[in-house]
Amino acid sequence: MSDVLFDLPGPKARTRYRVLAAFGVLVVAAIIAYVVYRFAASGQFTARKWEWLQYVQVQTDLANALLATLEAFATGAVLALVFGAVFAAGRLSERAWLRGVSTGVVELFRAIPLLILMFLFFYGGPVLGFPMPPFLAVVLGLTLYNGSVLAEVFRAGILALPSGQQEAAYALGMRKTQVMFFVLIPQAVRSMLPTIISQLVVLLKDTALGFLVIYPELLYYARYIGSQGLFGRPIVPSTIVVAAIYITLCLLLTALANFVERRQRRSGKRLELGRRAEDVALEAELT
Repeated sequence: MSDVLFDLPGPKARTRYRVLAAFGVLVVAAIIAYVVYRFAASGQFTARKWEWLQYVQVQTDLANALLATLEAFATGAVLALVFGAVFAAGRLSERAWLRGVSTGVVELFRAIPLLILMFLFFYGGPVLGFPMPPFLAVVLGLTLYNGSVLAEVFRAGILALPSGQQEAAYALGMRKTQVMFFVLIPQAVRSMLPTIISQLVVLLKDTALGFLVIYPELLYYARYIGSQGLFGRPIVPSTIVVAAIYITLCLLLTALANFVERRQRRSGKRLELGRRAEDVALEAELT
């Protein structure tokens, strides 16, 4: 009881929680069943609505749309992580002008909606004399918006670290930049890994906004195939397929994060056991 911050529920409370949980499950199941029923009643599950999946060309185009989505996600994720690390370090700098610039950049791009950023790059670039392809507009928008959020995540993780980490690094003669990028940021990434992965999942789903700037990703192709009268305009079936693909990608990304977290936990335990063994051996030698 001393390890928790609240009283453990008694028999009546546990029964009440089980009843509420069962009621919630029934409500969700009823909503899903109603949606499926309405889709079935409107003919969304007929063979004609789904026959488009049998065509090799459609399968190839769908695979290309998936690759375009993954390409935008991978490029945006890498650049957003770099952007977040650099501007988190800038916000923690001892130089006032660098802190001010970094804070202004982070707050600016974090406040602007992602869709507006994509529109500004795609439609505003040609006005300024810099024609911008859809891929670049999508990646820049993903990088600036999600990188600004990740900068705050990194900054919070760095500030949460014990001050002894930074002091020990300075005692070894490391410079401020070395301390930040070789000592503090790697530890902050490990401690904030669940939050970072959550933001990367958001970044993955945000690639769907690329269809508004004619980037040929999954949602763009779903809209295209759903407007084809040859297949009975299967907009709902194509959207369901794309939604299933996005769910699968997010689950794979979460599974990867859990795998990395388990590996780090095991390596941390091995390191702690190794240190304990060294301490025991040293005590044995001294005695």
